[in-house]
Amino acid sequence: MSAASPGAAVRLFVGKGGAGRTTLAAATAVALAAAGRRVLLASLDQAHALSDVLDRPVGRGTETRIGGGLDAVEIDTLGLLEQRYRGLIALLAVAGSHDHGDRFTDLAPEELTGLPGVEDLLGLGEIVRLAGEGRWDVVVVDCPPTADALRTLALPGTVTGYVERLWPQHRRVAAATSSDPRAAFAAALVDRVVDGADAAARLLADRDRTALRVVSAPGRIAAAETRRVLSAAALTGLRVDAVIMNNSARQDDPMAESRVDAAPVLAAARAGTEPIGWDALAALAASVYPEAGGDPVDPVDPAGTAAAEPSVRVTRESGSGDVESVYAMRMHLPVVDPGTLTLGRVEDDLLVGADGRRRRIRLASVLRRCTVTGADFDGTDLVVRFVPDPAVWPQ
Repeated sequence: MSAASPGAAVRLFVGKGGAGRTTLAAATAVALAAAGRRVLLASLDQAHALSDVLDRPVGRGTETRIGGGLDAVEIDTLGLLEQRYRGLIALLAVAGSHDHGDRFTDLAPEELTGLPGVEDLLGLGEIVRLAGEGRWDVVVVDCPPTADALRTLALPGTVTGYVERLWPQHRRVAAATSSDPRAAFAAALVDRVVDGADAAARLLADRDRTALRVVSAPGRIAAAETRRVLSAAALTGLRVDAVIMNNSARQDDPMAESRVDAAPVLAAARAGTEPIGWDALAALAASVYPEAGGDPVDPVDPAGTAAAEPSVRVTRESGSGDVESVYAMRMHLPVVDPGTLTLGRVEDDLLVGADGRRRRIRLASVLRRCTVTGADFDGTDLVVRFVPDPAVWPQ
């Protein structure tokens, strides 16, 4: 990716604690830097371990040059929270002195950490900012352990959707321009959250720039968890470009069939000693991304030909656009258990649930004037069929 591109490629490393996620993220970053790319290795895991793996001190909230075109940073979400919150307090003070405004200035930023998802959203927002600065070609992200990572990655879409339904933008604008500083403060706070969540949602949905790389380990239990990760990623529309089997002694692992139904599987050779430092990480990366296997950015599909394909597609199966037409919405769900599938509709949104997770999908405009007639699986795609509602269909 050239410096003139709109932003860095982003690779998010996800995996169970202890699976080697941080080590493989660092190894990938080292390999990319050794290949001549400008790379940032960023940690969103609050149990930051980059310093241990790289065998170099890594700054908290400040990028540290590791060497050979590689920088690293441990995202300080509490520091970000304090910075953003203090800025809002300053805006409130400029707006005028009101006795009832003191309750906001008496709050400490640390008290806001109890609000679910606040720090997670700020961390993702920092990744968005760093990826858009133009200083790096690739941003490699060491995410928190699986459950926390999936919750974090689902937050942007969830937040923007629910805020707009509960407190639409036109009402926030009215509150921001009112004479009540409490309402103005709340509107400013919510707008910042929505803006950050929207930017993160756009980055995660950009299949040309962003992909997950799932780190797993040999064995059926690990394989089952990896399938749940792949299912959640497909359901939320996140692109997975590879599964990396860590400490793999053989290729015929229980995850091998994922080559054809979810994501290609790469193998990290079992190491005699724990890989720490540049040379050991480079050797590990060589086992994961052999020369014949391609590029550490897109190790299987360097051209990215499959990246841009959207996870949700709408086609007209029959008819000419009249009330007799049949429309199909296809959603790529390669490893979902069909027995867990749930569907529902709320106004212009379709609710799709599977494997304990749910996604709210805004229907295409043509489908909002239709009713659902049925759903089934066609290979790896969920197909939901719609027919026009004569009561609202244009005649």
